[in-house]
Amino acid sequence: MYNWMKKKYIANLFFILFFFILDRISKFLIINSANEDGQINIALTSFLNLNLIWNDGIAFGLLSFSQSFGYNLVTIIILFVIFILLIMLHKAENLSRYALLLILGGAIGNFFDRVFYSAVPDFIDFYFKGFHWFIFNVADIFISLGLFCLIYVELIKKNTEHD
Repeated sequence: MYNWMKKKYIANLFFILFFFILDRISKFLIINSANEDGQINIALTSFLNLNLIWNDGIAFGLLSFSQSFGYNLVTIIILFVIFILLIMLHKAENLSRYALLLILGGAIGNFFDRVFYSAVPDFIDFYFKGFHWFIFNVADIFISLGLFCLIYVELIKKNTEHD
């Protein structure tokens, strides 16, 4: 294998691990700050709380299942998506590469929780003037930022193709 390819793979692994570890640290701190009932509710500002909930669905609590078959099926689909993202990462360059690294770091973080806790701890509770967003976690931030970057790259690509 070419030396530059080894460096690229090592750099990719470093970034994925970096995002994964940041997510793990944030979740570790929140879970260990919970009271005996497993709850935490800390008002940080007038628009931001830390409020621990356990999400057995996918992003932002969507597709939540009470049956283990549905939960396991979604978990297998998420694993499949992670493998597809790894394949895409192999060919990605520039901003697309970093976007995929963000998505992978977050997806692996949430996948870890699904396997080890059977749910994902969400705790960032954002609201503004009556608008209350879904409770989310650091991995969700990475995934969302990565998706926005991929959309941006695709929009730029489409615009330059039309010029």
